[in-house]
Amino acid sequence: MNRALPMLNLLGVLLLAGLCVVQWRANRQVNLEAAELTRIRHEQTARLEEQSKTIAGLSADLDGFRTRLQDASALAQETEAKLRPLEREVRQLTTERDQLKASLTNWAGAVTSRDERLKEFAAQLRELAAARNAAVIRFNDLAEKYNGVVQDLNEARARLAAGAANSPAATRAQ
Repeated sequence: MNRALPMLNLLGVLLLAGLCVVQWRANRQVNLEAAELTRIRHEQTARLEEQSKTIAGLSADLDGFRTRLQDASALAQETEAKLRPLEREVRQLTTERDQLKASLTNWAGAVTSRDERLKEFAAQLRELAAARNAAVIRFNDLAEKYNGVVQDLNEARARLAAGAANSPAATRAQ
């Protein structure tokens, strides 16, 4: 038995050493997994913190966008309210412009018609002036002839009067 005891002891030590190796490997694996899980937990915590910051920033941006949207909506309503009278005024001015264009067209037609009548009147005035000048020339010719006839008549009367004064009957009557 004495010999069997050291062998049994050796076998127990070897068995204990194998069990220690198996336990060491299991502990090593658990420690590696724990370290990996700790690393993953730290990464996820950091990622969560980053996402929380991003969410907070996005929430702030969303609130800012909502505020801007409300402001833009109010401004759009205000602008639309200001735009309505301007659109009415534009329509009114467009109508007035169209009326003025029509009036201008009518006026241009009237001016053209007036110019044509003025040309006709000018032509008539030239004809009348030519006829007047011709009548004046004929009148002047007639006046010259009349003056010539009157002068001939006066000369003839003067000769008759001179001839009658020199005639014997005129001397006797005196």
